[in-house]
Amino acid sequence: MQKTTLPAKDSVIIYSGGLDSTTLLYEERSRIALAISFDYGSNHNAREIACAREHCHRLGIEHLVIDLGFIKKHIASSLTSGADAIPEGNYDDENMRSTVVPFRNGIMLSVACGIAESRGLSRVLIANHGGDHAIYPDCRPEFINAMDGATQAGTYINVRIAAPYTNLTKGEIVRRGAALGIDYGATYSCYKGGERHCGKCGTCHERQEAFKEAGIKDPTIYY
Repeated sequence: MQKTTLPAKDSVIIYSGGLDSTTLLYEERSRIALAISFDYGSNHNAREIACAREHCHRLGIEHLVIDLGFIKKHIASSLTSGADAIPEGNYDDENMRSTVVPFRNGIMLSVACGIAESRGLSRVLIANHGGDHAIYPDCRPEFINAMDGATQAGTYINVRIAAPYTNLTKGEIVRRGAALGIDYGATYSCYKGGERHCGKCGTCHERQEAFKEAGIKDPTIYY
């Protein structure tokens, strides 16, 4: 009888507890040694992190929460300024620009890279997607490629950045996750951070549109 060789756990994932990173967590679970959630004081951090903790528990993946409170204190964004500061309407560049947290992904990738090398792990996963490109500069392919070069050059073990969803739509991501049987009801997206998704902000609209594009029933409870 031929012995099956399991893939080595060589990866760290930046894991918010949202829809995209939860899909990536499940897709790459055989290689993920550690999931890192960053608490930077956003309106929805606490609810996202609770979801992240739940999915990591279900999969038996170590989960680490790192405090980045300096972001809320020193870097301006409506995402860290309370629910009333979050714009309502479509998920587009003009409407969502205030939610940009300058260089957020750069900060998170840098921390995750340092932890990865400290643990002898050679990959850092991030779940940015195609719909983010127009709004968030640190989600674009050029940025990911530049960070990948920097982490390789700046580590002894040549840590790589893997961003497999960079050119996918959110609907395509949902379709992939549905095929894996992911419980999307246990994920959180709303930038207002309420007990339930508001159904009005740009991220709620984007979430609704993703399930519609994927042809899958949206399990989210909205106000």
